[in-house]
Amino acid sequence: MIAAEDTVLVLLAAGRSNRFGSENKLEAEFLGKPVGFHVTTALEAIPFKARVAVVDGCRLDFASRGYRVIHNDAVGRGMSHSVRLGVACAMSLEARAVVIALADMPHVTATHIYRLLDTADGDDAVVVSSNGVHPTPPGVFGRDRFDTLMQLQGDAGARQLVAAGRHVVTTPTELIDIDTPDDLERLRQLVHAPERTITRGAARRSD
Repeated sequence: MIAAEDTVLVLLAAGRSNRFGSENKLEAEFLGKPVGFHVTTALEAIPFKARVAVVDGCRLDFASRGYRVIHNDAVGRGMSHSVRLGVACAMSLEARAVVIALADMPHVTATHIYRLLDTADGDDAVVVSSNGVHPTPPGVFGRDRFDTLMQLQGDAGARQLVAAGRHVVTTPTELIDIDTPDDLERLRQLVHAPERTITRGAARRSD
């Protein structure tokens, strides 16, 4: 296993949200708070070495949640550019591993993150989540994989690395990521969430 205390959490919160319409998907309301703050709340008790949020135009205040905020000014380069920014920060902090998670996955639990860390068996570990069909974030990458992560390009650069790693299966609901309003509505129905309860402006300030 790799201890959380030796691990940097890299939360990817940058992206154009083109498929979500005019509203930034991370600022959309779900269960009384913004989508992007669910994962920060779920993982707040895990004693990571540090927490890093890679953002672009999102107005959520991740710094108030204990995150070092890194701005990705080149989101057109794909998710891999955000990964490189986060991993570079983790390397500067001499992390043994990174947990890479997505801010648009509001149902991820701390229990699952601990299962990923428990499965990681060394500095060359690659352990990612799976819904039983295909691998997906969040995932753990040991420090021997950092150089590979720093060379990723585009949105699909880690595919081979992830496919060769170990997969920890959890429920499909936990791994739903929000790309469209329909995705969010589907998650609301799965967890029997009420209708929107806060306005967009209030969502940015909500817990």
